[in-house]
Amino acid sequence: MLLHPQEISRVFMSHVWVAYGNGVDEVGRPEKQGLIPANAKGVVLDIGAGHGHTVNYLSRNKVTKYVALEPNVHMHAEIRTTATAAGFTEADGTLLILSYGAEDTGAIISALGGPNSVDTLVSILTLCSVPSPEQTINALVENVLKPGGQLLFYEHVLSPRDDVAWWQRLWTPLWKRVFGGCCLDRPTHVWIRKMGVWHTGEVWGKEGEPEEHLFWRRNVTVKVGIYNVAVLL
Repeated sequence: MLLHPQEISRVFMSHVWVAYGNGVDEVGRPEKQGLIPANAKGVVLDIGAGHGHTVNYLSRNKVTKYVALEPNVHMHAEIRTTATAAGFTEADGTLLILSYGAEDTGAIISALGGPNSVDTLVSILTLCSVPSPEQTINALVENVLKPGGQLLFYEHVLSPRDDVAWWQRLWTPLWKRVFGGCCLDRPTHVWIRKMGVWHTGEVWGKEGEPEEHLFWRRNVTVKVGIYNVAVLL
């Protein structure tokens, strides 16, 4: 039986993550240690959870529930194993694994029991591959995140250097076909910063990383001001 191209990509990425997931996590460990443990709290929604590496950065004393959003079902067993080892289980209600994409806001809200129920959104090297990224980010913040909630992300983004950005745009059409939709040329940090709903925010880069790096990375922590779904204040 022939597999759909999207399913082939998911099977391929599940094997890639088995081989390289731990290494990718280790490379970003200093940045994630500075970003996640001190900030993540309450109900945490991990966008594109992969194998659930993010759960290892969560404080069990501060986080009440870990929601792993991962459309690739071939990765769910690893999420379950990793989360259980960190003290989050489906049996006690502290772990929820959802097979939706980040763009499936309605399904996410339904699974969570209602809108604006998440305290912390976390995205680690994920927003590079979600469909309609700017629209998706806005929908998650406006409809899934609580008023007063926060978004934490560690992503590779479009370089501020024209020469590097040119190469990022050149390679992206091929790169995203091979690596699960991953785009090298998204100014994700700019989209998030311009939303206008943030009460506080901080952006910083990966220490020692040269500007000519094709995978130029940014860390962001932002906290939402008081707003409602109709009018952003």
